[in-house]
Amino acid sequence: MTATNPAPLIAITPGEPAGIGPDICLQLAQDYIAKNNPALDGTVPVFIADENLMAERAKLLEINIPIKPFKEFSADQRAMWLIPTPLEKPVQCGVLDAANAQYVLACLDTAIQGCLNNNFQALVTGPVQKSIINDAGIVFSGHTEYLAEHCKRDRVVMMLASSKLKVALVTTHLPLNKVPAAITKPHLEQTIRILYQDLQQKFGIEDPAILVCGLNPHAGEGGHLGSEEIDIIEPVLNKLRKEGLNLRGPLPADTLFTPKYLDTADAVLAMYHDQGLPVLKAQGFGEAVNITLGLPIIRTSVDHGTALELAGSGKAGSGSLLAAFSMAATLSHKQIDHP
Repeated sequence: MTATNPAPLIAITPGEPAGIGPDICLQLAQDYIAKNNPALDGTVPVFIADENLMAERAKLLEINIPIKPFKEFSADQRAMWLIPTPLEKPVQCGVLDAANAQYVLACLDTAIQGCLNNNFQALVTGPVQKSIINDAGIVFSGHTEYLAEHCKRDRVVMMLASSKLKVALVTTHLPLNKVPAAITKPHLEQTIRILYQDLQQKFGIEDPAILVCGLNPHAGEGGHLGSEEIDIIEPVLNKLRKEGLNLRGPLPADTLFTPKYLDTADAVLAMYHDQGLPVLKAQGFGEAVNITLGLPIIRTSVDHGTALELAGSGKAGSGSLLAAFSMAATLSHKQIDHP
């Protein structure tokens, strides 16, 4: 395919079939076919989903576009190019069914393998419902961890980016009471190295300036509110600073996210999920992009959930999916230009 079409092929998985994933994928395909958005130029979205699901949702949303199998791909024609992956059971909008959990992962597996085989230049993922996958008896804590396992990476880093802010996480989908034990010196050091390297290699920032949050209120208040800053975070930062990494911290999270600090930084490293992401999402929800760093492939995702109550209503916005696709396209072109 790439021999006749040098544009990057970007795989897209809609995620939970009962949610808004199919809706926003159809919107993206509609924009691609109509050439409505410059962010879609020079790339080809390839959707991995059930063909009947997409056709039925398109009819419900009154989106009239050609849906064609990717095996018939032609660079001279615009369509919603699809790699058909069958559902286990028919879908009702907004109604979760554990029987389709394996379908969600099958779509993801096809996309991951396609990227690893260089058939696709990037992967964009729609929102999944973790609870229903676990209800099906499948251990699943999120895309980030699933991608790490299937790409055989011991450590990857979850980062969300908006036009104003980049926030990476030391720990991701963990209960709060398990976070302190998960922040070890090796874990923190690996996370910072991955973040620093990908900011350089994928985003072209020569000397990234990274702000590092403390774990405890007031960054531990000199040990009076917790010792993790003194025992773990500061020693790791000091070690890496001696190697030339531009790191500032540990800083109290309640003051770090202010212009005084952010205006001089390229990214923030938060210790846990709800320490950093609420700030980023308050600034740019619906337009932010989830990026997995440390993988051998490019993967971006939306910054929102399945929004079951909006599925099939026509009220779901595709802004975050478009932003994720645009980011994947940008990183793909950089990879082609600088292999």
